[in-house]
Amino acid sequence: MGSNSSSVNNIPNAQELMQETGFSAAHILRLHERFEFLDKDKRGQLSPQDFGALPELALNPIGDRIIGAFFSPGQETVDFASFVRILAHFRPTETNRTRDGAQQEPVNSKTRKLKFAFQLYDQDRDGKISRAELLQVLRAMLGIQVTEEQLQSIAERAIQEADLDKDDAISFDEFRKSLEKVDIDHKMSIRFLR
Repeated sequence: MGSNSSSVNNIPNAQELMQETGFSAAHILRLHERFEFLDKDKRGQLSPQDFGALPELALNPIGDRIIGAFFSPGQETVDFASFVRILAHFRPTETNRTRDGAQQEPVNSKTRKLKFAFQLYDQDRDGKISRAELLQVLRAMLGIQVTEEQLQSIAERAIQEADLDKDDAISFDEFRKSLEKVDIDHKMSIRFLR
């Protein structure tokens, strides 16, 4: 793609997406090119299988969970606007960006990034990360590098440290508090123009 005739004006709802997500016109064009590249059947929709074509996700131990985050329960495809909204979570935060009082919190704020990360663990979407859910992620990420006993120990320690209300699970507030000193913006940012 990338021809000179490419224009953000040819992308439906581009101006609204730019306003909502903070992406520039160049970002929207680049994301549209990526979307079209993934949309091999030219349906204007992506399925989880389409995302599997991305080597970054295919090689990621939690790639399936990341792909799953693009889809609401029962949803089998995602359109371009939804694709852009999800990717906006990974846009670096601009501290000097002005917003009027009526506009909601930007999708790439620290809180929204943390909510996105939280849902990668909270697979049953009950608002808590259970020991079993934490173990699933640890197994996927660490695999055969550690024993099952070590995985259990890591999960136990993580729950003990983060579980402030002692219900043997990690709520979003506990998750957020446990990551207060982590630079989430740095850890959850992607350069979109390459």
